[in-house]
Amino acid sequence: MIMEKALSSVEVLPSKSSQVTAVKVVVQEPETKPTQRGKRVGFVLVHAGAGYHSESKAKEYKHVCKRACQKAIEKLQAGALATDAVTAALIELEDSPFTNAGLGSNLNLLGEIECDASIMDGKSLNFGAVGALSGIKNPVSVANRLLCEGQKGKLSAGRIPPCFLVGEGAYRWAVDHGIPACPPGIMATRFSLAAFKRNKRKLELAEKVETDLIQLKKRRQSHEKGSSVMCSACGRPERPVMVGKGGDQIELYLLENDLGTLDTVGAVVVDQEGNVAAAVSSGGLALKHPGRVGQAALYGCGCWAENTGARTPYSTAVSTSGCGEHLVRTILARECSCALQTEDAHQALLETMQNKFIGSPFLANEDGVLGGVIVLRSCRCSAEPESSQEKPTLLVEFLWSHTTESMCVGYMSAQDGKAKTHISRLPPGAVAGQSVAIEGGVCRLESPES
Repeated sequence: MIMEKALSSVEVLPSKSSQVTAVKVVVQEPETKPTQRGKRVGFVLVHAGAGYHSESKAKEYKHVCKRACQKAIEKLQAGALATDAVTAALIELEDSPFTNAGLGSNLNLLGEIECDASIMDGKSLNFGAVGALSGIKNPVSVANRLLCEGQKGKLSAGRIPPCFLVGEGAYRWAVDHGIPACPPGIMATRFSLAAFKRNKRKLELAEKVETDLIQLKKRRQSHEKGSSVMCSACGRPERPVMVGKGGDQIELYLLENDLGTLDTVGAVVVDQEGNVAAAVSSGGLALKHPGRVGQAALYGCGCWAENTGARTPYSTAVSTSGCGEHLVRTILARECSCALQTEDAHQALLETMQNKFIGSPFLANEDGVLGGVIVLRSCRCSAEPESSQEKPTLLVEFLWSHTTESMCVGYMSAQDGKAKTHISRLPPGAVAGQSVAIEGGVCRLESPES
């Protein structure tokens, strides 16, 4: 059977920093469901990015999360590895034109798509990743293949197999290992092309504004008089920001990255044997410099998975989303995994987001710290006291947390008829980049009767 604690209500808690708002979820016990005879158990939690999810597109985000959960569960029920299940979920998320991963990813400064992805197996602790990869429809499939090939051992002449490849080398390796190439024109969608054109225009406007500011400073240094300066850029962006002081104020034009469109995707999975896996995939920041690699490809930053062991009483899996540079400098995925080894998972995650992310000394000069995580931890536990049979039971705690305006998630167990989805949002008055929301639940998975 499965006992699942459902989302009920939220309350604002006082926090250690006056700039941080902690949101605690109050949970309730719903009705239990019987385990179907012969069905394998497992659980998946996915996310479609931490950023901003408009109400107009909420249906599409939720729908792709549902499909991703269903793909992962189908793999688990068929007896596939946790890594194959998490890969199946990511492929579904990459194929959506609404997410910034795989198909429809953000375009870089040159109008090209370069993707990052990684995967980690909690059982073997092996890792596979690609960075700045072009010409492959599903980057996570290459990351998974790297992981699988690495598990086979050394190459000829005792060479160490790669676990992380970038750029042209990653593309050639993928094609050589039977992963089909994808024409660049197919990867860009009308959504991503339209966003690229908008962002290019904003960049041109911003560069004109910055030129005006430099000229103004030069005039002041030359003792030229003047109380104000007008921006020479024409038009007006969606969200201008004033920079400078007094009469030196001019408008700065923000790219859509700053408006919250950070739709990196990810998933975490636990299978019937208690093995965990995690994966993440991203198209990176809009108008990023060619060759830039974000957290989605980097060890300990984009994802983490680790089975229970001598020093780890819980199996944990983590996938991150948000501003890659913020997540890289805090190694957030690894930090969350370590924190989840304490008794109270909710409190541990909250303190990590507050102290190791928003309050990190490595990000002390940032105005706002943007990111989000999904986490899963599991452990074996005894059957219910009233039960006369000793059935293996897997207790799964799952949480998501974000400092962005919103985060879209979906989750499903192998015994559920359909996936559940939710768009988590910061409460009214909370400031993105300075506040943290945290929600989640618990489920108990019992092995099916033979």
